[in-house]
Amino acid sequence: MNRELLLSHAWSAPVLAAVAAVLATLVAHRILSLLLLRLTRGLPGVHGMVEQGRPPARWLLPMIAAELVWQAAPNDLPGINAVRHLTGLLVIIFGTWLAARAIRGFTQGFLDAHPANVTDNLQARRIHTQARVLSRIAMSAAVVIGLAMALMTFPGARQAGASLLASAGVFGLVVGLAAKPMFGNLVAGLQLALAQPIRLDDVLVVEGEWGRVEEITGSFVVVRIWDDRSLILPLSYFIEKPFQNWTRSSSQLLGSVFFYVDFSMPIAPLRAELERVVRAAPEWDGRTFGLQVTDTTERTMQLRVLATAVDSGKAFDLRCRIREALIDFMQREYPASLPQLRIARDGEPPPGAATAAG
Repeated sequence: MNRELLLSHAWSAPVLAAVAAVLATLVAHRILSLLLLRLTRGLPGVHGMVEQGRPPARWLLPMIAAELVWQAAPNDLPGINAVRHLTGLLVIIFGTWLAARAIRGFTQGFLDAHPANVTDNLQARRIHTQARVLSRIAMSAAVVIGLAMALMTFPGARQAGASLLASAGVFGLVVGLAAKPMFGNLVAGLQLALAQPIRLDDVLVVEGEWGRVEEITGSFVVVRIWDDRSLILPLSYFIEKPFQNWTRSSSQLLGSVFFYVDFSMPIAPLRAELERVVRAAPEWDGRTFGLQVTDTTERTMQLRVLATAVDSGKAFDLRCRIREALIDFMQREYPASLPQLRIARDGEPPPGAATAAG
């Protein structure tokens, strides 16, 4: 008797149909996900989308099936409109979740196919920067669209939004001004992704600090400074203000070292010592090196040493190696030629004059 009463209830047929549809979609999801994972093994981006999209799809497909059943149910069924609205809201939520996960999965699969842990990683860093920035923008857009669609399912929210747009022009202006930094960073993010004045792992000199680009988010850039501090700057900074990028087109650098020596310092032995030091240095990339007298004052000569290295870190170490080796060489072989202040008493010949005369 209870069974017959239950089956005769107005909700019995729709509920049974919804349960059957949900179970069918769960089985289909299991089979299709395994099949797609196998078929997309050679496509890193698509494989990442399938792998990341499995959890939200496990919820989304049953909700879509249930919503189709509720839409086919009689309109005079008690409470059917509320159930339809709730299920439709869940479809939007899980659909937004699926879109965000699919974007992240595609990006990660694409990045895995272009590893940045190689010697010449300029192209890989360019790809990583574009992919990460654009994926964050796409995920943010997906969330905003999903939120807007969810709000539009509520009639009261639509009416409130319409009246707000119709009557609150000043409020809209205030909101627009308040949102200006957010939209500015959004535009800056697109410019950074397309024009790429900076990339991940680029070496920068910004705000007087030397560091590497550690992370680029949807609103700011994290620069890891040489002493392990983090300098955090908004995206718009790199569009509006000047900065130095030492690895813009290549990681190779030309390092310079300056010395101030006495006029008595012979240049040829110093050049020979420089050649010995540079050719033995593991940091030198074999391209070029040289020593020149670049300036003179009334007391000293300015010597400039140039040497090349494959990246900024090795260039820094090479400069330190050259500086230490040449100072040691001059202290050992030509100590009198180091910078010094000469004072001659009245009637005494200048230093070196007696030797020259002899």
